[in-house]
Amino acid sequence: MKYLSDYLNEPLTKLHESNGAFWAFGNKQFEEQKKDGVEYVSLGGGLCCPKENAKAVVEGLDRVVKEAIEQDLADHTPKQIIKRELGNHECYYTGDPTPAIEALDVYGFSEKKIWHIFKGVDHLHH
Repeated sequence: MKYLSDYLNEPLTKLHESNGAFWAFGNKQFEEQKKDGVEYVSLGGGLCCPKENAKAVVEGLDRVVKEAIEQDLADHTPKQIIKRELGNHECYYTGDPTPAIEALDVYGFSEKKIWHIFKGVDHLHH
């Protein structure tokens, strides 16, 4: 089963490359990747891009994430996605589905639905 990151990797790479964006987690990495004469801005989390392309990158990020979620929902049922994230965040081991609930927020699933699937009450369809 694919993860959301699997749907995001290629489109995000294309978005970054086409807009001169790159990841830099410190001055050394930034200095190695920056182009002379270009003014850069930080978009948070270590993502840097030329100031003139910042709007395109931010809008592109929103679009890419939305499209990736739509594809994930087309390929998997909500139950499959929720169970995947419960497992991915080791919720069954910890007994706490909170990390999966937070990760699944972008999908719009209700917390109640996630709790029901976590508890094994699979017959609810809301």
